[in-house]
Amino acid sequence: MSTALITGGSRGIGREICAAFARAGYDVAFTYTKDEAGARETVRRIQEAGAGALAFRCDVSDAAAVRAMFGQIFGLSVLVNNAGIAFYGDMQSTTPDILRRLFAVNVEGAFYCMREAIGKFLARGEGSIVNVASVWGETGGSCEVGYSASKAALIGLTKAAAKELGPSDIRVNCVSPGMVDTDMTACLSAEAKAEFCSALPPARAGTPAEVAEAVLFLAKQRFMTGEVLRVNGGCLI
Repeated sequence: MSTALITGGSRGIGREICAAFARAGYDVAFTYTKDEAGARETVRRIQEAGAGALAFRCDVSDAAAVRAMFGQIFGLSVLVNNAGIAFYGDMQSTTPDILRRLFAVNVEGAFYCMREAIGKFLARGEGSIVNVASVWGETGGSCEVGYSASKAALIGLTKAAAKELGPSDIRVNCVSPGMVDTDMTACLSAEAKAEFCSALPPARAGTPAEVAEAVLFLAKQRFMTGEVLRVNGGCLI
C-alpha cells in the first residue's frame, strides 16, 4: 500500500486531507507540533477508514527533525505540505522574528520535506507533491503581508520544483484556498467573514473537506504539474 505524508494534520484542513487519503486507500502519516488530542483524533479518523496511521510530533522548520522523521516513513508516494501559520497585523507590528517564523514554517518547512521526499520518489520511480498555499499568495492580503509573502514564495517553490523534478516523474502542484472555515480564520469576526463571503458567487466560506478533495485530485493526476488549483469560491473572477 502507498503512504501519503501530510504535514500539519492534527486539525482543520490537514485532518480532512488525512481522512480523504485514508478513504482513497493510502496509509497515512502526518505531523503535528503541540495538539496531541487533535493528533489522536486524526489517527482515529484514519483508522476508521481502514488505513494505517502514523503520527509524528515534528516542527517542519527543523531540518534535522524532518530528516529523522523521513527515515521512519516507507512506501511514500505522496507528500502534502499543509503545515502553516498566519499572522494578522499591519506591517509595523510584523516584527523580524514574526516574519522569520512565517517563512520558516510556511516555506522552509515545505522545502525541507520536499528535499527529503525526493530520494524516496526517485527510488520508487515517481511521486507527487501538493503544497497548500493561499489566495493571498496570489493577490496579497491587507494586514497579512508576511503571510501573503510566504505563500507567494510557496507558489514560486512549487513551480520551480515542478520544472526540476518533472523529468523524474515527480509532479509538484499547489492548491490555493480562499476563505475556509478553520481555526486560522477563527480570529475574524462574524461580520468580517459575512462581508467577505457575500462577494463570492456561492456566498459562503469553503470547508476543509472541499480543499481536501482538491488535494487528492492533484495527487492522483499524472499529467498535471506546476499548477495552482484555486479553491476559493470564485473570489478572483
